[in-house]
Amino acid sequence: MSDEELEGDIGTLEIKGIIGFDGTTVKGFIVHPDEKHVVYPLGNKVTIQDWTTKAQVFLSGHTNTISAIDVSRSGKYIASGQINHIGFKARVIIWDFASHTIVSQHELHKVRVEAVAFSNNDNYLFSIGGRDCGSLVVWDVTQGQVICGSAVAHGIQGEATTILSMNRRGPCFMTAGDNHLAVWTVDKEARKVHSLDVSTGKIKRTILCMDVNERDEVCYCGTATGDVLKIRLNYHHDPDVLIPAKHPMTVGCFTRISKKKLPEGKVDLYSLGVKSIRRLFAGPLLIGAGDGTLELVEEIKSKGGGDKGKRVKVPSVPTLRCLKSTNVFSAVTSLQLLKNDTVILAGTINCEIYQIDMATFNTELLVTCHTSTIYDIAFPYNFSEVFATASKNDVRVWSIKTHQELLRIQVPNFSASSVVFSHDGKSILTAWNDGIIRSFTPLTGRLIYAILNAHNKGVSALAITHEGDVLVSGGCEGQVRMWSVTPYRQQLICTLKEHKAPVSAVDINKAGTEAVSASTDGTCIIWDLIRQCRRHIMFGTTLFMCARYYPTDVQVLTGGSDRKLSYWEVLDGTLVREVEGSESGAINALDISLDGNIFVTGGNDQIVKLWNYQLGIATHIGIGHSAVITATRFSPDQKYIVTTSGSGSIFIWKSPQDLVQSSKDKIVEGAEPPKEQKVETKDEVIQDLPTARSDHSREGEKKCVCQCPCTKKPVYEHTDGMGDGVKSPEPKACTKNDSSEKKNGSVNASPKSSSSGKKNGSVTGSGRKN
Repeated sequence: MSDEELEGDIGTLEIKGIIGFDGTTVKGFIVHPDEKHVVYPLGNKVTIQDWTTKAQVFLSGHTNTISAIDVSRSGKYIASGQINHIGFKARVIIWDFASHTIVSQHELHKVRVEAVAFSNNDNYLFSIGGRDCGSLVVWDVTQGQVICGSAVAHGIQGEATTILSMNRRGPCFMTAGDNHLAVWTVDKEARKVHSLDVSTGKIKRTILCMDVNERDEVCYCGTATGDVLKIRLNYHHDPDVLIPAKHPMTVGCFTRISKKKLPEGKVDLYSLGVKSIRRLFAGPLLIGAGDGTLELVEEIKSKGGGDKGKRVKVPSVPTLRCLKSTNVFSAVTSLQLLKNDTVILAGTINCEIYQIDMATFNTELLVTCHTSTIYDIAFPYNFSEVFATASKNDVRVWSIKTHQELLRIQVPNFSASSVVFSHDGKSILTAWNDGIIRSFTPLTGRLIYAILNAHNKGVSALAITHEGDVLVSGGCEGQVRMWSVTPYRQQLICTLKEHKAPVSAVDINKAGTEAVSASTDGTCIIWDLIRQCRRHIMFGTTLFMCARYYPTDVQVLTGGSDRKLSYWEVLDGTLVREVEGSESGAINALDISLDGNIFVTGGNDQIVKLWNYQLGIATHIGIGHSAVITATRFSPDQKYIVTTSGSGSIFIWKSPQDLVQSSKDKIVEGAEPPKEQKVETKDEVIQDLPTARSDHSREGEKKCVCQCPCTKKPVYEHTDGMGDGVKSPEPKACTKNDSSEKKNGSVNASPKSSSSGKKNGSVTGSGRKN
């Protein structure tokens, strides 16, 4: 979008909060020297967050995912490096922390920047490339130019993965990696860099992390084996002497002292390696392991002699005594200290941030978020306090006020492509790429039922009717299927075979008589759910990614890879209007407000756009996502807009007040009145899910007006195993009392019709039928 368009009448969406943190980057979570801000990468953007107010600022300039980040000792600069496609150069950018602008940048590495580090005086930036590069670059920060470069590894050494600058000597630093450990010195006048390999003897290790003491005397290295190497650097006591007086050498290879008796020749190693290490000023070491173990250890002198000479000699010596220990349940990738080393902040590979008190080692989980792409968002009916997101391995329920995770439903090794709440709020329906539709309770996450082999190539889309007894699913093989679902029985009604490619979206109208399905084969189909056949088909030169019914069910809004938003007439399937939704990327998601005045879109351009439905023009934009936008939703109260992206981040935007106010004043013709939408009972709030409805509450609801769009519930035919057509049980005509009870989250069995009661059985929090 051009600057001229942004400077027009288009407003900016205000961010209420962001749920997101990239914990896969080693040393990716850094506390700024002012101890008021934290810096971490989020997709292709650098995030600066105020730790107290949680206000965030994004630095944009990278074209791909950030793989390395560092903050200078003075806090003036931030450096970040990225990943790029094979055959392309990877960019390194130096940012000014105060003005949030780019100071300098270079593209001297291939494919990937493995690590970056500032010198202690902020004069140099050291960076190393990945496997496809293998080079070291020294950048002059003050002059904004490269000083020199060199190959990092030589001989039989492997690639370098980490870099560490000295505390007292600006031009000196260390690199380490697979069977590689070297000390480097920069000669600025000669524009060269000299290296000295550390003598490790017969010990072969892959070093993952390093830290040096404040006088540059001793360096501790964490290894993938699970032990710690102690290196004496042999620098002269004068900091101006840059070359070590003697060759750097290994003092020892240390492990922790085991609390239990081990067989001879065995030592207690850290499981999955030492991922992070931090030396405290007082001397103890803070060690984070790959299994989530976080320990405070001190080095003691090993005792020799006795009969130990008879034992098998091992390179690792039990020398580290554990003082305090805790566990954060996943690999520790970042360790930072706050408040004069009294608080530890630990970032994990599961994108979680823990706070540990140094005195008691009590652990508190501060930040959680998804670790991969989020595919869908869902709000409960008429309840805006929580929402659910679907991603790889799990479905999570979040609080929109506190941004905290309330519930996590895990299905390991599979991805949830769609999530939807039942209308009564008593179940969360999820679609998975293993072809199974699973239903869970919203409070405990307990499995209610699972429809096995719902689609043979994975379930890609899901929608449920207003009554909650008919489920429509779309699969990756192109089929649309209707299911009759109750907590105790799930039966296939019919299979609709029209699409030739995966179904990307499914939406059902308010009456429950029609459904629209969008597919990547270039067609959108409106289905008649009662007759179970195709009503209209819409063709387009695009891969349809999303489709949504207008609140009055008279139009369908679609978006796709052609970057256009299309208005379709439901009556005859004709194209009414076509609006360019983006200038650079496909439209992946859209959602329409309850009154139909506005709708929101998101796509590959990473921009959230708010549109006027009748005029077809964008009124507001939201910039901040670091990856393609995958899902968008309005909250039921229309106050917030929730969007998700491919980086696993969740953005919560505030809806513009003028649009929210106008939506309350205007009522779309044919839509439900706002007064009736505000009628709530305890059953509609999912926190009160386990409670049963009392007779007193039913008597008070007899005054409610029927809001059911149709006068009679649709009858669906399904085919049993013998091929005979069997009609689903047909309930009696919808009366005021019955429709009010359906709206308020519970349908009770009629004493005159047992089949109607079986059809409309609902599940409470305890799993019993009402």
